[in-house]
Amino acid sequence: MVPRLAHDGSSAATSGLTVVRSALVLNATFEPLSVVPARRAVCLVLQDKAEIVEHDGSAVRSERVALPGPLVIRLRYVVRVPFHRRTALSRRAVFLRDGSRCQYCGGTADSIDHVMPRSRGGQHVWENVTAACRPCNLRKRDRTPEEAGMRLASVPLAPREAAWVAVSVGRVPDVWKQYLAAAS
Repeated sequence: MVPRLAHDGSSAATSGLTVVRSALVLNATFEPLSVVPARRAVCLVLQDKAEIVEHDGSAVRSERVALPGPLVIRLRYVVRVPFHRRTALSRRAVFLRDGSRCQYCGGTADSIDHVMPRSRGGQHVWENVTAACRPCNLRKRDRTPEEAGMRLASVPLAPREAAWVAVSVGRVPDVWKQYLAAAS
């Protein structure tokens, strides 16, 4: 049986709480592979497929076993990764890349805009999508920024290779940053 996680480190069975926490999974070479729920991380540790590298100070308990709550785990074997992971293009990812700021006026962004409109052959790719506020998006309409008399604050680019982690969890824990910095 896998122990359930609680806020204060006590068993969820006694406190009635279940908290969904995440753990960063590293390859045996310390390369970031994925982000998994803490429950899955505990299962990997219990099956002796991984070891805990960083923990959060809480304890995960069962009847016979007590483990520290995992934040970062490292697999005991090397997993061959056949491709370089790219951050999926999504509204959330575009807002994260652009800091939730309109790239035309600097206001709070609430929509995304295709720099070269799709009706004119623009692709739905990182280099053609940017965050925009509704007034700027309506003002630009089906035109390029030059035709609308607008300037982009920054050229839209694909995020760095390890940005998929930030997109998947929202806020990256400080403990993870040293492992992600080494990868990028």
